[in-house]
Amino acid sequence: MGAASGAVLVLNSGSSSLKYQLVHPDSGEVIASGIVERIGEHDASVEHTQNGQTQNSAGAIADHREALQRALHLFDECGTDLRTSDLLAVGHRVVHGGTSFSEPVLVSDDVIAEVDRLSSLAPLHNPVNLIGIEAIRELLPDVPAVCVFDTAFFHDLPPHSATYAIDHEVAERHNIRRYGFHGTSHEYVSGAAAEFLDRDPSDVNLIVLHLGNGASASAVRGGRAVDTSMGLTPLEGLVMGTRSGDIDPAIVMYLRRVADMDVDAIDTMLNKSSGLKGLCGENDFRTITSMVDDGDEAATLAYDVYIHRLRRYVGAYLVDLGRVDAIVFTAGVGENAPTVRRDGLAGLERFGIVIDDDANTARSRDARRISTDDSEIAVLVIPTNEELAIARKAAALVR
Repeated sequence: MGAASGAVLVLNSGSSSLKYQLVHPDSGEVIASGIVERIGEHDASVEHTQNGQTQNSAGAIADHREALQRALHLFDECGTDLRTSDLLAVGHRVVHGGTSFSEPVLVSDDVIAEVDRLSSLAPLHNPVNLIGIEAIRELLPDVPAVCVFDTAFFHDLPPHSATYAIDHEVAERHNIRRYGFHGTSHEYVSGAAAEFLDRDPSDVNLIVLHLGNGASASAVRGGRAVDTSMGLTPLEGLVMGTRSGDIDPAIVMYLRRVADMDVDAIDTMLNKSSGLKGLCGENDFRTITSMVDDGDEAATLAYDVYIHRLRRYVGAYLVDLGRVDAIVFTAGVGENAPTVRRDGLAGLERFGIVIDDDANTARSRDARRISTDDSEIAVLVIPTNEELAIARKAAALVR
């Protein structure tokens, strides 16, 4: 029996990238991981880590099928033939499950057709998720494949949270509601936070802040999401790396009328050249932090707008939940940017939120508390692990 026996291969297909991880769902041991970037370009790059060694290569990769072939070849070179290694399953991250999918499902022709139909709700995500699904079906046809949906954790939001105040017949006809995203991360982190606090998840109220290039907030009461910042699409909510987050919807009509921008151009602007990038030309938070330290006015404004929006959601969810046991930061920015944690919660001592400056600035990759011992509301940093969460959901379904 090889090291990959009983493991799950987790795939996350992006528009021009493929992230993968081979993980044992029970122990959480990562056997191998990798990323293929700039798929479809002449200078695509591949990074594969296994057995403590990292291999890097560059060159043209035509499509996601070729990217997967390259990954399988790298597994072979490291002594793991995934075609014969008794894999338990392949777990696919799928962004939008609409109202159709509230739980992980085995891949089938009907599931593929429905994920494709839902592409109208996630045109930037579902089509490329499908490319990965169909490619792995061809390359590993005998391994059970499972779709795990970003929207599933928010599938049963209370009606008052899920409903938009628009014509109800139009909303019903076109499936318009708040779906929420990053659900796999929010669910995993909520469980990990309850475990860290040594509390039963059903007895814990949390505000979870998933802050990466994409960013979302959720209010979780007793293990169940009751509100979230992203909506019909991942565009709504917090300021993000390249996405605007909340705006007056009339801006879309205004730009159509006065700037003669068509819907596709506006869509592209709001998703790909807005947010932090639109405000200061950069979306890497490390670069922005350095620019702020150097006194760059555009970067400082971008940072201030980002923090302002974050604080608005924290305040709203404090009111929504009534009792909050912990505020949890996760994902790339949430886990690694102490200034964001400090400024996002500054001045909230009267609400029972007191940051410990030394704990906040201490470097660590572990789950940790960064609030003072006498802070009524705990402030936690919990590293997310969406790959492990997907692996465990896939394993539970096929076993």
